[in-house]
Amino acid sequence: MKNSKLTGILEQVLLASFFFVGFLLVFESELKIPLFLQPFGRLHTLLLHFPIVLLLLAMFMEFFRFQASLQENKTYLQITQLLILVGALSSGITVMMGIFLAKEPGYGGGDLYWHRWLGVGTYLFASLIYWIRSRSWYQVTWAKCMSISMALMLVLVGHFGGNLTHGGNFVLEPLMKNQAVPLEEAVVFQDLVQPILEKKCVACHNPDKIKGELLLTDAKSIAKGGKTGPLFVAGKPELSLLIQRAHLSIDDKKHMPPIGKPQLSDDELQLLSWWVKEKASFTKKVVDLASTDSLRILSTKLLASSGPKEEEFDFQEADEKTIQKLSNEYRTIMLFAKDSPALSVNFFNKAQYKAPKLEELKEIKEQIVTLSLAKMPVQNADLAFVKIFEHLHTLNLNFTDISEVGLKELAGMKELMVLSISGTKLRAAGLASALKAIPNLKKVYVWDAGLSREDIQILQKQLKGIQVVGGFQDDGSNPLKLNPPQVKNPSTIFDEYIEAQLGHPIKGVEIRYTTDGSIPDSAKSSIFAGNLRLNQNTSIRARAFKPGWIGSEEAIFDFYRGHFRPDSAVLLTPLNRVHQAAGAKTFFDGRLGSFNANSPAWANNWAGVRNNDLVLVTMFKQAITLSSVELRIMVETQTGIFPPESVEVWGATIENQWKLMAKFKPAIPKENFPHTLPLIGTRFKPSTVKYIKIVAKPLEKIPGWHPSKDKRALFLVDEMFFN
Repeated sequence: MKNSKLTGILEQVLLASFFFVGFLLVFESELKIPLFLQPFGRLHTLLLHFPIVLLLLAMFMEFFRFQASLQENKTYLQITQLLILVGALSSGITVMMGIFLAKEPGYGGGDLYWHRWLGVGTYLFASLIYWIRSRSWYQVTWAKCMSISMALMLVLVGHFGGNLTHGGNFVLEPLMKNQAVPLEEAVVFQDLVQPILEKKCVACHNPDKIKGELLLTDAKSIAKGGKTGPLFVAGKPELSLLIQRAHLSIDDKKHMPPIGKPQLSDDELQLLSWWVKEKASFTKKVVDLASTDSLRILSTKLLASSGPKEEEFDFQEADEKTIQKLSNEYRTIMLFAKDSPALSVNFFNKAQYKAPKLEELKEIKEQIVTLSLAKMPVQNADLAFVKIFEHLHTLNLNFTDISEVGLKELAGMKELMVLSISGTKLRAAGLASALKAIPNLKKVYVWDAGLSREDIQILQKQLKGIQVVGGFQDDGSNPLKLNPPQVKNPSTIFDEYIEAQLGHPIKGVEIRYTTDGSIPDSAKSSIFAGNLRLNQNTSIRARAFKPGWIGSEEAIFDFYRGHFRPDSAVLLTPLNRVHQAAGAKTFFDGRLGSFNANSPAWANNWAGVRNNDLVLVTMFKQAITLSSVELRIMVETQTGIFPPESVEVWGATIENQWKLMAKFKPAIPKENFPHTLPLIGTRFKPSTVKYIKIVAKPLEKIPGWHPSKDKRALFLVDEMFFN
């Protein structure tokens, strides 16, 4: 076979490949890969499997080559020889493709270095085996050593290549369980956001493979962003590239993660959006967020789902008939967890409680792990019955009649870790010693238990390793702040007039408001009494006040008058790809766009254009008398969203016989202009029309002070008002 014509041709090609690969390696730093050769380089990930399979099979056959039964088998020897030759040649071609691929942006680092040179080594080593295996000194020891060495080299080159493609620890990741983080210690970025990025993004954005010049392995790099700019705009998820790319259609080439890669779940995408909305802090803890905050609620859910496994118990489950016998409407006995032998017991109705009710539970004393006696008339002496529950780890004695003296009965309970004694009557003296006698106690709740703030502080110092939760003690020096008022109208868009409806969830709150642009106060501003009628565009500024509370932040409610709504509308020019909204209908659907992270900009009622004018034609079945046109737009100069350069209003009573009724040019914002949703428009001489055409021209050149100076600005509009 070796002397056959095919073998001779392949050997010549293999020899020629040495020179070409050598040339590419020597002059690699000077290489400029033309566009038509880039697909050749990208075939590297497809072809590399062939030399791996061929060489592994060849080395397996080579390892047993010198067995007596195979030495005379010419077919076996010829196939082995051909496999090594084709494997060496295909590995050379793979090396060439890899060199081309590595010239593309985004590749580098230690994994690429080792993958490159191990790949070259595999190619040369396979070629060496081919050329020396026919020598007389190449015997069984050489064959086995060469085979094992080649197999190890193939494993290593594949390992580093896999790291480049899938990220480090891809193979062992399922076995590497992260230690559960307690909610009290969890940092939003470190324990929730970063794990999502590591699972779904870091494979393509790591030091060895920096796609788009974006590195996602640490906070500093994430804050820096990539080739297309910052990854996020703190507080504005709808304007953040991180969220925008994830919301694109999965078949869009800019969608992230790319098609074929693990996609973000709904919870993961929601968490990233809310994290950006919360100013994308890298240090904020979950517990620093308000208990009603959406980010905290979702974070708590995700931490719970990734938490430690349910507790395992080594005792037998209780007899089902015994549990049924002991259960009644005043004492419930439930499984602590599904398929667990452990039990949770709760007492209800203080009138039915008696100490013997506790003693009755001795039949299941081994299985009880949580016991709630909250609001029962439990006496100190009753705690002697509690001590028999040897596996009890959570005990709730809130609002019972026990004292620090009775707690001494719990001494020596080895598995008791959480004790709630809020609402009881305790004295600081003797409490610490009673709690210290519980050897593995981790947390104790003492809210409203007769202890002063100083008592609790001293207790915490005395109880090393035990968390003392004292709760909030209101001494009148820390009044709470009211939430802002809320608008109750289903929509703030009206045709002729509207009764403004403002409210507040807390009873007895007084709402003060202004309509002249001034900030409302608790003394001079008008009191909202429910009879505020509006018949023109009005901005209501409102605050909530109540004795004993801090006044709320200001809330601004914009009401818009749109007397005429067209019977039909059509766009004559295309909208921006990611700002389609509802097409022409979006301008008159009564739905106002916002900055809500649940409704990103491209799906938040905003229609937009950048590379062409926005041309809209509306039609009315009956003629109207028009005297003003207004557009509600978005202005966010930081991200290149500007007012239009000009707006033209055309009218006609007969289709296509247009007459220019008005043209206006909105003011262009200066540097550091705030993020706003202004109303732009103009008034003109009343005209009778059946057709209205709006032509809005995006700003041709962004001002020189902007990082994107001289580029076309993005123009976003959500509603138009005809009056």
